Amino acid sequence: PEGYRLDIAPGGVKVASADDAGAFYAMKTLKQLGTKAAPCGTVTDSPAFRWRGFMLDEGRHFFGKETVKGLLDQMADHKLNVFHWHLTEDQGWRIDIPRFPELVKYGSVRPESPMHGCRGTKGDFRGNGQPYGPYFYTPDDIREILAYAKERFITVVPEIEVPGHIRALLAAHPEFACKEGLPRVPCMFNGVQDEVLCAGNDDAIRFMEQVYDEVCALFPGAYIHIGGDECPKKRWKECPKCQARIKALGLKDEDELQAWVTRHFTDYLAKKGRRTIGWDEILAGNPGTETIVHNWRKPKYGIEAAEKGHDVVVSGLGMTYFSVPQGVADDPFTYLSPKMRCSLAKAYSFDPCAGMTDAAKKHVLGAECCMWSECVWNEYDLSFKLWPRAFAF
Repeated sequence: PEGYRLDIAPGGVKVASADDAGAFYAMKTLKQLGTKAAPCGTVTDSPAFRWRGFMLDEGRHFFGKETVKGLLDQMADHKLNVFHWHLTEDQGWRIDIPRFPELVKYGSVRPESPMHGCRGTKGDFRGNGQPYGPYFYTPDDIREILAYAKERFITVVPEIEVPGHIRALLAAHPEFACKEGLPRVPCMFNGVQDEVLCAGNDDAIRFMEQVYDEVCALFPGAYIHIGGDECPKKRWKECPKCQARIKALGLKDEDELQAWVTRHFTDYLAKKGRRTIGWDEILAGNPGTETIVHNWRKPKYGIEAAEKGHDVVVSGLGMTYFSVPQGVADDPFTYLSPKMRCSLAKAYSFDPCAGMTDAAKKHVLGAECCMWSECVWNEYDLSFKLWPRAFAF
């Protein structure tokens, strides 16, 4: 799949391919070789990994349809074939679900954002005083982008987070939080938030099922990303409904409650013919091996997942997170983690199968580079941080 052979001779160019995607990539290689004249020779090529991804976080900052299309063009030029679209966050809900209009009414707009040039975390938050939004994608916008991606042989994987990173959802539906009286605005500062979905509330669980129903109806692909990372347990420990759920299910603690949430939605999406993918924290709950583990923390979690029989996508924090500094001397931009470094050389040296046995390597679907947008304010900022590291990747 996706393989091709390119024969370049003085009399012309011949392309042989296994499928339409292979022919498409053959033309991309020809473009790379030269727009006016290409050197004669033969190129035989096929991908080492079937998942060659790029993730864009639009929860923190919204870039819009034309920027996304431009990114899809750049992905196609570099033979990346999975667009992981991070659409929901504490700071913003970016997908309009007409069945639940309050999601974008309250979740897609916030009173202000961190001041440009400020890391914007709770301890040092300085607001810019400017309302942000409403910014979101309509179903028609999404269908247009999906069609654009399909023409470029790119699969779009939406991420709708549960049970953490959902403060924007709780702005729209505060009745699904553990704590009463939440203000009806998304979070304005960066960092992990204590407010999470009330796992003991049957209505909250049913609501998320209905959200995933709508997402599945809109996105035809085989994969749905449910997040699952960075879920504090403080509210669950204080919540009578969550404690009652733990007792009723015979669970040991709040960590097992999150494992129950993960299994619930994994099973629910499986019945709809979708494979669930989640960040590697979900591994603690021993989900079924049909669940794909997205490794972002230490490599040991990806190795553990593969050895247990999970398919794995690897996004090494220090080697594929292009929202951290490149280490260049004249970098004018702000970063959430300014002490981290991911140089061009590190991005180029990344091996998603490093440290794995041959048996484990068979479970590595591929790799993904990530652009988190806590400190990415515009397209120029985005481009500076993404390139040339994404080319090296």
